[in-house]
Amino acid sequence: MKLRNVAIIAHVDHGKTTLVDRLLQQSGAFRENQRVQERVMDSNDLERERGITILAKVTSVVWQGTRINIVDTPGHADFGGEVERILHMVDGAIVLVDAAEGPLPQTKFVVSKALKMGLRPIVAINKVDRPDARPGQVVNEVFDLFAALDASDEQLDFPILYGSAKEGWMAEREDGPKDRGMTPLFDLILRHVAPPTVEPGPFRMLGTILEANPYLGRIVTGRIISGAIKPNMAAKVLGRDGKLIEQGRVSKVLAFRGLERMPVEEAEAGDIVAIAGLPQATVAHTICAPEVETPLPAQPIDPPTLAMTFRVNDSPLAGSEGDKVTSRMIRDRLLREAEGNIALRVTESAEKDSMEVAGRGELQLGILIETMRREGFELSVSRPKVLFRRDERGELLEPIEEVVIDVDEEHSGIVVQKMSERKADLIEMRPSGGGRQRLVFHAPTRGLIGYQGELLTDSRGTAVMNRLFHGYAPYKGEVQGRRNGVLISTEAGEAVAYALWNLEDRGPMMIEPGWKVYQGMIVGEHTRDNDLEVNVLKGKKLTNIRTTSKDEAVRLTPPIRMTLEKALAYIADDELVEVTPKSIRLRKKLLDPNERKKEERRKEAETV
Repeated sequence: MKLRNVAIIAHVDHGKTTLVDRLLQQSGAFRENQRVQERVMDSNDLERERGITILAKVTSVVWQGTRINIVDTPGHADFGGEVERILHMVDGAIVLVDAAEGPLPQTKFVVSKALKMGLRPIVAINKVDRPDARPGQVVNEVFDLFAALDASDEQLDFPILYGSAKEGWMAEREDGPKDRGMTPLFDLILRHVAPPTVEPGPFRMLGTILEANPYLGRIVTGRIISGAIKPNMAAKVLGRDGKLIEQGRVSKVLAFRGLERMPVEEAEAGDIVAIAGLPQATVAHTICAPEVETPLPAQPIDPPTLAMTFRVNDSPLAGSEGDKVTSRMIRDRLLREAEGNIALRVTESAEKDSMEVAGRGELQLGILIETMRREGFELSVSRPKVLFRRDERGELLEPIEEVVIDVDEEHSGIVVQKMSERKADLIEMRPSGGGRQRLVFHAPTRGLIGYQGELLTDSRGTAVMNRLFHGYAPYKGEVQGRRNGVLISTEAGEAVAYALWNLEDRGPMMIEPGWKVYQGMIVGEHTRDNDLEVNVLKGKKLTNIRTTSKDEAVRLTPPIRMTLEKALAYIADDELVEVTPKSIRLRKKLLDPNERKKEERRKEAETV
């Protein structure tokens, strides 16, 4: 059967996964009456809730006798490492751009990689049914982007389709016709995307996507460059440097058929398949026949830029909500995650009962913690810290990100001010239509920790921030941390409304009456810059005088709601976030006030 391999590239939320849904439906990959959930490619709950694609996935459709393997790529910068390797599997790319928002940083990042590899993209302008759509201008922006990324004349001569993935149509003009559905896109893929190039020689395949399966063990997906593979065939795994990693037998060969992965008796060069049975094989490794000696060229895995310490939950409330609480369970779970997620690095930490987890960004680490708490784990997590490097001269370098913020013009002043406080440099400022401005900064990663929430507050929820790893640059100096101290509970028990009401002038609370608290737990934010110990269990003194006043029913200001991301960004270095299946609590690392004082004195002595 004829083959085509194509990737779908787009920024977060520009409609990639919805487009794949429509291609599957209209190619007959599922029956007319089959009930399929929306965004069928987003397989885990978190992908559904957040509406983002976290893991790259492959599906395939058959159109007019040609099998089209479609790879749905992640659009988020934290998962950018996967995108580069995925592009090595395909011969063409559909660049999907929102008709109102135009190309955004992630589009730029992935398109630059695709152009460097010599792919000739198809541009699809999606969401032309939006009231603020401006397809003509967006096409010009895409052309300018390609030109700025040094596209060749052949790449600049890209075909364009307009349409709406949600409504299920694509056409050569922005005003339709809509009755042909996705046929124009299918036909264009067959015409414009080259069939896979096949090299002569024995079986060779580059590992591109990795996952851990409870039944089959480690599964590695990639494109077969040469030769063919059958189940039970002898194979070996070579590292990027050509060293032998392991020798073994392939237990299963799985090919993509619609939404299913089907075992096949043989897979040939050019096809994208998943292979099981090699427990040491991972991304960037070459899986090959025993006689092959040289590995395929592979993209190195991007270095992690942020690290967090995952520790056992040792608070007085430990074990009351989750059933997975021991350090061994946490350690095994993290090592299992690292097996299937090459962007994570898990190492033993210097502190007892804790592991250090390094990753690409707050989003990626936040998703791991959220997944673990849903599985019944209890743990406490430290503030994210940035991983620095030193150059040959011994100078300290830190990760810098390119940040693009789209904001209403009236709020652009406060955004520029806050970003410069966080040591960011303003690179570009231009109107982006509809009374909005697009601001481009180069900012240190550590300055961006916790900025998302502040940005939404400053812009009344109208700003959109997109981030992308830019490179390492010399250390930019201290960034101002949290200015306020916290209110710390001195007692253990259940919080009392009267006590919370009495403490309102000290600062906003983070707990509600009836919530369980313990000594050393953070219950609110202090209005000043120092920490204050408070008693939230103190009830009203009872007297034998009857009263007619209404002060029994105290009215409390609603507390600050702490989400996981907000809590991780909020805590200081001497604090932890306690994460359980039902609660997110903030606490001091040292719960005993005397221990905290000793630690403060020790730090003061060190700085003198």
